[in-house]
Amino acid sequence: MTQYIAAIDQGTTGTRCILFDHSGRPTIWAYEEHAQIYPQPGWVEHNPLEIWEKTQKVIRQTLTRGNIPSGAIAAVGITNQRETTLVWDRRTGQPLYNAIVWQDTRTKGICDVLAQDGGQDRFRAVTGLPLATYFAGPKVKWMLDNVPAVRAAADKGDALFGTIDTWVIWWLTGGPHGGAHVTDVTNASRTLLMDLKTLDWDADILRTLDIPRSMLPDIRPSSAPRPYGFTRKEGPFGESLAVTGNLGDQQAALVGQTCFTPGEAKNTYGTGCFMLLNTGTEIVPSTSGLLTTLGYKFGDAPAVYALEGSIAITGALVQWLRDNLGFFDRAPQIEELARQVEDAGGMYIVPAFSGLFAPYWRSDARGVMVGLTRYITKNHICRAALEATAYQTRDVLEAMEKDSGVALTSLKVDGGMVANELLMQFQADILGVPVVRPTVTETTALGAAYAAGLAVGFWEDLAALRQNWGVDKTFEPGMAADKRAALYAGWQKAVQRTLDWVEA
Repeated sequence: MTQYIAAIDQGTTGTRCILFDHSGRPTIWAYEEHAQIYPQPGWVEHNPLEIWEKTQKVIRQTLTRGNIPSGAIAAVGITNQRETTLVWDRRTGQPLYNAIVWQDTRTKGICDVLAQDGGQDRFRAVTGLPLATYFAGPKVKWMLDNVPAVRAAADKGDALFGTIDTWVIWWLTGGPHGGAHVTDVTNASRTLLMDLKTLDWDADILRTLDIPRSMLPDIRPSSAPRPYGFTRKEGPFGESLAVTGNLGDQQAALVGQTCFTPGEAKNTYGTGCFMLLNTGTEIVPSTSGLLTTLGYKFGDAPAVYALEGSIAITGALVQWLRDNLGFFDRAPQIEELARQVEDAGGMYIVPAFSGLFAPYWRSDARGVMVGLTRYITKNHICRAALEATAYQTRDVLEAMEKDSGVALTSLKVDGGMVANELLMQFQADILGVPVVRPTVTETTALGAAYAAGLAVGFWEDLAALRQNWGVDKTFEPGMAADKRAALYAGWQKAVQRTLDWVEA
């Protein structure tokens, strides 16, 4: 009898495999980090073969820890870091270059050239996205233009492009021996290459970027009653399982938080921070610096869209304090250090390491610490780092309210950083609305499991998923309005100091 759905959560810094039971509870899991590669300032890469190796490892560890028998898993779902881009050889499975990570800024020149005709919003009416280094399309073009092996393989028809979901599914379902070359609508909507209305690759944009369509995966629903493919018995699962769920990580969190009604929103706190607002079957253009994106598509049902505010650096700032500056040994220790002071001592950190994402979209920005005095200690810097996440979230929330015309009354949160109660309380204070933490905070993996499970009838419908959702804790705002306004005004002043740092 089937008891679990397996979810593979391939993130920016590591990979998880989690088995979820029918109540939506994580029962058994394993996690492995992978290396971050920084060839030069602004460049961020991953080794695709290491990612596949770690994916296999966490699957095997999970099955071993739980002593999972054959037949206990009903289906497999995938979720992934979205815009990270790779190209590989269809015959050998060998990557033709390292994966270029979503944070990477090397494509600024390509985006600037494209913007000379039509501006930064040249493709927004079709794709919902501005021209920015964030997205996968310019990264593919960079590889084609700068890596001879990629262009040669593309000319021969041997090159396959994919975001990380495509890479993992291809290997799970056979790799060079018949692996499925697919993606879902949510990941495709992050490439700057897909038409939001047709849910297909846009021929005009492909022509403009000189990207052969033969490289691109088939675009499928996020929950697929007709499976993308089946795992190989000689693979890490050791049996043939249907792969039926696939969602970009932030859309997976939207599903995991059961935000199925237009107007419902969630915010995920991870390497970056991502707020999504369900807009239903309506495509809502943004005039406030947000992205119009796919929320999910379940089988033959109409696609559901969303507005998104994307923040590049939140949890990654904590990692930077740990790894680059040596402030602490483990990321959770930042809360203990930050609690030793009452506030940030008048200083702000704006972590524009990869430029500023929503709502500014300024790739010329770089990170700053401002308001420094001799009074400032390591503890103040730790507190300012946490507060930076909350301030950036307010930037996005204000843009979302302008675009949607709806004032948010509470915010559902998830992701690794929500265990930090100092951050969650400051988030509620600086927003002036309650912040709601669910009982299951691994909602990214849970959303992938839900998509896979719906496809095979493990869960009957959306109502069954809603029954699984529960509140762990609500953080109520307690800050005076004048103090909130003063702190946020200081943040906005600090943001201005980051601009125009990188010159053309």
